[in-house]
Amino acid sequence: MPEPRYNYNVNTDLYTSMYEQYYFKNTPIKKIKPIKRKKKNKKRSAFAALFLTLISVLLLFFVFPYSFKNITKDVVKLRVKAPLNVDYKQIMFPTHSYLYKDLFLGKYSVKDATYKEHIMIDMPESSERMGLRNNLLLLAQQYPKIQPSIYVWEYGGQSYVNINANEPYPAASIIKVPVLIEMFRNIEHGKFNLYDTMVLEDYYRASGSGKLQYSEGGVAHTMDYLARIMIQNSDNSSTNMIIAKIGGMPEINKAMKRWGLKTTHINNWLPDLGGTNITTAKEMAKMFYNIDSTNILTTQSKRQIADYMGHVKNNRLLQAGLPEGAILLHKTGDIGYMLGDAGIVKTTNGKKYIVVILAMRPYNNLQGKEFIVKASEMIYNNISY
Repeated sequence: MPEPRYNYNVNTDLYTSMYEQYYFKNTPIKKIKPIKRKKKNKKRSAFAALFLTLISVLLLFFVFPYSFKNITKDVVKLRVKAPLNVDYKQIMFPTHSYLYKDLFLGKYSVKDATYKEHIMIDMPESSERMGLRNNLLLLAQQYPKIQPSIYVWEYGGQSYVNINANEPYPAASIIKVPVLIEMFRNIEHGKFNLYDTMVLEDYYRASGSGKLQYSEGGVAHTMDYLARIMIQNSDNSSTNMIIAKIGGMPEINKAMKRWGLKTTHINNWLPDLGGTNITTAKEMAKMFYNIDSTNILTTQSKRQIADYMGHVKNNRLLQAGLPEGAILLHKTGDIGYMLGDAGIVKTTNGKKYIVVILAMRPYNNLQGKEFIVKASEMIYNNISY
């Protein structure tokens, strides 16, 4: 073997002997196998973790409390305050006490916006009276300035007539019908009674129909009196007092949604000369049907309402088209450019039907009244014979 010589690398501080270069070049390098580590027993580890967890729970919830109560507390003599009562519902739902839409079993909750509880039911319809419908349309052609909305429903055969009956129209004073219904529902739920009183204040006074606006202030009137003049005289001041008594316009609107009315809405105190309080002929008919034929109200309440609606002073619309002896329970409405009448008719031969006629017209145009009277007569003759 030749004598090793040294090879200096001028570019680095390290050097390698020729012997080492020769040795590593000609000697194969043995590969070193990696050390295999023994795998841990996973089942054993999982069992150990579970065991430690159980021990921790045992110590935390049983041993420590027992030790503190029976040993440490007596030795150290700590003063322990009363346990803190935590309202977890308040923490999880911080708005539940003031933000809610429903009350059930004394608990407030927010229900889905699509939740509906329809109290009123629809009139069962069989077939439309096409002959009567065509005659009413021909009558409307004779009054081109009048835009009518008509719904008729007959009790016996459940036949009907629908002419624009689902279109929204200003309700005028006919909006007093749902106000009256909700008043009696409040009475039946014990919120007040028919002979409770309200004092006439200046902010209840309203122009338009009714004489209560001219009455002395500070005088108490019974709810019976206020409801009677609201329907019979269409008194606006008494209507505003009743609306306030039952919780204001939001409460009435909420009630009508529960009834299942999609369009009828009260937006303004009476008189609503701008026509913002709206309804449809069919929804108004639905209210009369439920007053008369369902258990939405008690028999006593129905009799009281029939007494009010059977003595309406305005007999110049539907009533003027009926023969003597026919019975009409109804409510009228007039705000100048909309004239209407809605109610239940009982014919002289015992038949019964619901009729609602709303007529848009030029302001105070007499053709609106003429159309309603002639339409009422036509409907009566068609159904009664």
